[in-house]
Amino acid sequence: MIAAVIADIVRSRELDDRSRAQSAIHAAVARAEADFPLALAPLTAVVGDELQGEYPTIAAAAAALLLVRLNLPDGVDCRFGVGIGEVRPVEVDGRTIPEGPAWWAARTAIERVEAMQQRAVPHARTWFEAQKNTDATVLESVALANAYGLSRDQLVSSMSERTRRLTYGRCLGRSQRELAADEGITQSAVSQALASAGSVAIVEGFLALRAGVSS
Repeated sequence: MIAAVIADIVRSRELDDRSRAQSAIHAAVARAEADFPLALAPLTAVVGDELQGEYPTIAAAAAALLLVRLNLPDGVDCRFGVGIGEVRPVEVDGRTIPEGPAWWAARTAIERVEAMQQRAVPHARTWFEAQKNTDATVLESVALANAYGLSRDQLVSSMSERTRRLTYGRCLGRSQRELAADEGITQSAVSQALASAGSVAIVEGFLALRAGVSS
């Protein structure tokens, strides 16, 4: 089973500088992958505002996409559709193109999260999907990932750019003292920012995912 990811830019048509936004996303993906490499194929632009990538497991995809979101600047955000299943390479005009159940599910997932975002869950950014004939254990894991992802997205969407940076640093094991020095603020200010944003829950969730990836 592979976790195939389709990503696109939230409200891309409203951005004053789409090129700058795309550069910021590519930088966020590159930094996340450099700091904690997880991808089988890192998120890469394919057409327009869309990116695609592949991860070995649900936990790996969830961990990597969190790091990407935490790296994005204010005013730039992405949504992610994650499809769980098989990937099959197909030859088209001399090119190898991945397709299969994982990619079909990823397309369904990103359409689902966009619809949710426009209606009842405006802060939703991530959705996991698998085809109905998938093994019951995988479907259960997908359901758990979605329950976790909705809560996580709510917290991250409410953070300032600085708080996202601080949370990212804590996910990677950096101390509050180190982060305070980088930001030019006191350690107390770092602690307060993390506490008020619910960052501890985000960090602990990331560590749980990281343990699952490593096991």
